[in-house]
This record gives sequence, C-alpha cells and structure tokens, in this order.
Amino acid sequence: MGYYVYMIRCQDNSLYTGITTDIKRRCEEHKNGTGAKYIKIKKFLKLEIFFRCLNRSEASKIEYFLKKMCKSEKERYINEIKGLEAIIWEKLGIKIEI
Repeated sequence: MGYYVYMIRCQDNSLYTGITTDIKRRCEEHKNGTGAKYIKIKKFLKLEIFFRCLNRSEASKIEYFLKKMCKSEKERYINEIKGLEAIIWEKLGIKIEI
C-alpha cells in the first residue's frame, strides 16, 4: 500500500498538508466536510499538489518538512514543481492546463 502527501488550498488561500493512502477518497472527504477539522472550517478549494511515497515513514518525513515551511516557501515550492511538470509535459508534446 502506498502513501500520499498532499497540499490543499482552502477558500481563504491557506494551505493544508496531510497524509493519506487514498488521495481521491481523502479529497472527497475534505470536499464533503468530513475530513480534517481545519478544512471543514476553511473550506476546500482545490488539491494543489501531491506526492506518492513508498511507505508511511517516508510520507511522514515529507509532511514534516512541508509543515515546517512558511507559507511563502510553500507557495514557491508549489510553483516550482508545477513549472517543472509543465516543462516535462511540453517536451513530451502533451498539452495540459496547470
């Protein structure tokens, strides 16, 4: 079983970081208000980014690393990752919307 670390943007523009074994299910829980209390209050806007991890230990380390960042560092990190993805897809000739 794999684990995912994810970052969700809330309607107030804040970012929430969490761990799950099922990213689709967890996002649905957050959207429906049955996930984390923080997102229930702040309201789910969108899934910003997620990473697949080999095990719980790796996921916990990544989650801890991300949670230690200030918001501006998280924003910069998200933008850098999305920029790299766009370059990769472009080189493969795949058009996507980010």
